[in-house]
Amino acid sequence: MEDENNTMQCTLFEEQGKCTAVVAVKKSMASFSLVGCVFMMLIIWIFAKYKVFVQRLILYLTIAAFFSSIGHLMAAVKPESPVCSFEAFWLTFSDWAVLLWVLIITINLFMNAVYMKETEKYEVIYSVIAWGFSLFMACLPFIGDNYGPAGAWCWIQEGSDVWRFVIWYIPLFITIGVLFVLYLMIIYKVNRQDGRWVGSYNPDNERQRQILKEYIRPLKAYPLIFLLLSIFPLINRMQNAFSKSGDPVFALSLLHAASSPLQGFVNAVVYGMDPETRSRLTWLQIKVALMKKTSETVINEYKVESNKQPAEKEDGSPSPSIDENFQENPDVAFSEENNISGDAVTC
Repeated sequence: MEDENNTMQCTLFEEQGKCTAVVAVKKSMASFSLVGCVFMMLIIWIFAKYKVFVQRLILYLTIAAFFSSIGHLMAAVKPESPVCSFEAFWLTFSDWAVLLWVLIITINLFMNAVYMKETEKYEVIYSVIAWGFSLFMACLPFIGDNYGPAGAWCWIQEGSDVWRFVIWYIPLFITIGVLFVLYLMIIYKVNRQDGRWVGSYNPDNERQRQILKEYIRPLKAYPLIFLLLSIFPLINRMQNAFSKSGDPVFALSLLHAASSPLQGFVNAVVYGMDPETRSRLTWLQIKVALMKKTSETVINEYKVESNKQPAEKEDGSPSPSIDENFQENPDVAFSEENNISGDAVTC
């Protein structure tokens, strides 16, 4: 349905004011998420947190949430247009990316907590699956031209309910069930380990405790955030699917529009409240980190001429080169390197 200006007309409610409110809430929440995602990406970049695997997982999820926020901000574009189809495609791609990165983070947590195994070696495989499968699923509705106006925004158009369930809702229900079971197992395992370690010291136990601290603590909140934010969209879609009248409930639609784009914002709040991150959010710490990045750039751009002869000692013999110094004192060189970059990889 379109008006004289060929702008989107909401088909959810007869009163256009309700549709306007739903779209306004959705765009407002998406704006908060966009800002939150930018904040997280800047912090990860400034303090070089991307050098740590668990922080890269958070970064990948943040990028996916950033893409999703952009899609939610595009609501109410012109119907039956390439822009409408692109919005629908972009929402499907980015929401799938968020879903898969949350699942990957949960699987990583499960392997860390239950089997005490790191999964960093699978990082490339994770990326191929998350981005590649999301792209594949987002392209499928182009078969039969199933993208179009879907109420207050563009998605899989009304009348294509089978596509909606196959492309999104059935995989979403299954994934949420898997996330819930894995998350319960992770919490059980962590609590059990904490109880077992109380009052005893063992090197192996300390190693496991360190793994839990470094690999699980920074990630454990993000699957829970996704599960909580999925509650109202699931309830709303179930009401839409099984209601005899088929009429949407305005309050549920508002809650759906408010919670669906909020992943990036809530992630940023949790990330900023992390003690390690919060301790760095001072002007002095940020300034030092930026200066360090600037100095690293200058060092990387400086080229040493290879044909330059080493300086001579007082006795006339040539001074040892940097490589020779490293070979003679590798421990010193390694120690200096750790002093330079150690604080950058702390998480």
